[in-house]
Amino acid sequence: MIPAHRRWLILLVGLLAMTAGCTFQYGLAYLIPALRHEGFTLEQASVLIACPTAGVMLTLIAWGAAADRWGERLVLATGLGLEGLVLVAARWAHGTVSLAVCLVLAGALGGSVLASGRLILGWFARHERGLAMGIRQMSQPIGIGLAGATLPALGAGGIGVPLVYLGMFFLVAATAVVVLVRDPDRQPAETPGERPASASPYRTPVLWRIHVASALLTIPQFTVGTFALVFLTDARSWSAVAAGRLLGGAQVFGALARLGAGYWSDRSGSRMRPMRIIAVSTGVGILALAGAAFAGSGLAVPALLFVGVVAVSTNGLSFTAVGEHAGPAWAGRALGIQTTGQNAVAAATPPVMALVIAAAGFGASFAAVAVLPLVAAMFVPIAAERADPAAASGGRADPEPADSRA
Repeated sequence: MIPAHRRWLILLVGLLAMTAGCTFQYGLAYLIPALRHEGFTLEQASVLIACPTAGVMLTLIAWGAAADRWGERLVLATGLGLEGLVLVAARWAHGTVSLAVCLVLAGALGGSVLASGRLILGWFARHERGLAMGIRQMSQPIGIGLAGATLPALGAGGIGVPLVYLGMFFLVAATAVVVLVRDPDRQPAETPGERPASASPYRTPVLWRIHVASALLTIPQFTVGTFALVFLTDARSWSAVAAGRLLGGAQVFGALARLGAGYWSDRSGSRMRPMRIIAVSTGVGILALAGAAFAGSGLAVPALLFVGVVAVSTNGLSFTAVGEHAGPAWAGRALGIQTTGQNAVAAATPPVMALVIAAAGFGASFAAVAVLPLVAAMFVPIAAERADPAAASGGRADPEPADSRA
């Protein structure tokens, strides 16, 4: 048995690891000036910025399968440690190709973090998991904020120092995993009344429906996240500095929204009902944004902020639901599939939406995007969640955390 404070310490280590991953994957854009200072063109810099995401998508499912087999502690420590070493070594990479290879490799190793989540499923009871996963999902806004606060200054003389900084961040996180993290005891292979551990949860459509709904909800999230600054400067005539400050502050509320959604799901005993309500709210909010954009109304700004906060709040709910329905034997692979789909859609959204906005304008583009969260709401499998209490408890009849049985 481990005390409650140790479980929350393990969660904080997971948050540290995820923050390191998000600082690297989503924060490299802050190094574009440093890359251009070293002679890379804007096109070359854009390719390099996309390399970590490309690497992540190559290995997420494999890392998830490794976590199912050997536990998350080994997988996290290995991936984080090797990623840190690769980034430190990338300081001496010369040319676009060699640097791109290092960044793709680092991203591939970083998939070990993004495919994780089994620790929360094992150490936290169902009534705690939504909040715990919400804390874990705060890593994205924290990582982006940390990147914005540190990487531009560190990159004043080039990209060498920022790469070493990111590498050391991963090495510190890997050390924390080795020292402080413990995998929960493995559950028996089968318990009467439960799905056999060897049976694939993908034999029913529940996980597929969650994956589809989550992928659709990624599109409004990344549409607003990518083009909010452009909308405020081009359509509302804001200065880039003022728009950046406003959107930076909104990141704080986005992180709190993830916490609130997780807490709501714990108290209501459902992941899917809050997810559907948030999906509908996102669609309605984007419709309001589209209408305000068409009319040239100042109400577009509060509508934009509302969507920017609400659209990100389902991430923890879907992640928790996937892990709970998949059960201990399949959680890693299912979470890997979930994250791969979301990353693929996220990578495609900015270039596609840029073409749509250029052709149709902001109002029509937002109106088209508003349909997607409403469709996603129809895919959310609320009835299946009510009919499968064992899956709702993470594939176990006993919903208590593993430390109560250790």
